[in-house]
Amino acid sequence: MSTKPKLYYFNGRGKMESIRWLLAAAGVEFEEEFLETRDQYEKLLQGGSLLFQQVPMVEIDGMRMVQTRAILSYIAAKYNLYGKDLKERALIDMYVGGTDDLMGFILMFPFLSAEDKEKQHVLIVQKATSRYFPVYEKVLKDHGQDFLVGNNFSWADVHLLEAILMVEEKKSDVLSGFPQLQAFKARISSIPAIKKFLEPGSQRKPVPDDKYVETVRRVLRMYYDVKAN
Repeated sequence: MSTKPKLYYFNGRGKMESIRWLLAAAGVEFEEEFLETRDQYEKLLQGGSLLFQQVPMVEIDGMRMVQTRAILSYIAAKYNLYGKDLKERALIDMYVGGTDDLMGFILMFPFLSAEDKEKQHVLIVQKATSRYFPVYEKVLKDHGQDFLVGNNFSWADVHLLEAILMVEEKKSDVLSGFPQLQAFKARISSIPAIKKFLEPGSQRKPVPDDKYVETVRRVLRMYYDVKAN
């Protein structure tokens, strides 16, 4: 295995994008192998690399890790982005769980019909502004610190910024009623490792396009229709 983490996924966001974000935030260089054919996927399956027959899969520290949450937790702990004690870790898990729920509404978006996309667009903005963003706005306002947990940069901050930027792609002024989150976005975006990842030419992936959707459907034989939440 390479000394750098190696990521196996499609050339697009999906469930791997949060892993890319977290590695980048930790300042860790990584390699990627993009799945473009069914044969590539079958080879991974037959080789036993995909424990539950799913990607993402990440080779790191001599392991072939699957399950997105397990991979993210390992990276966060390894690179000191997971709090200083169990209580801070619990808060980070709660906040990441919230942003993960919000991202779930967005991850399915490219696979929806045109009609369902219109409905999902409204739902994403509604959920963000009424359920999720108010929570983080209050947390930041109440403790008056720069970061969500323990006044230290953590996985929770990385995940929230990723979620904010994803929702802004649906509605550019979505933070207009959230001054704390506006300041948070500017603050976290200016951290050198994050700033570098946000620059053109990084391994951050663009908004999923039709080519990405077609590749995912073909490789996974995903011929069924995805329905909006």
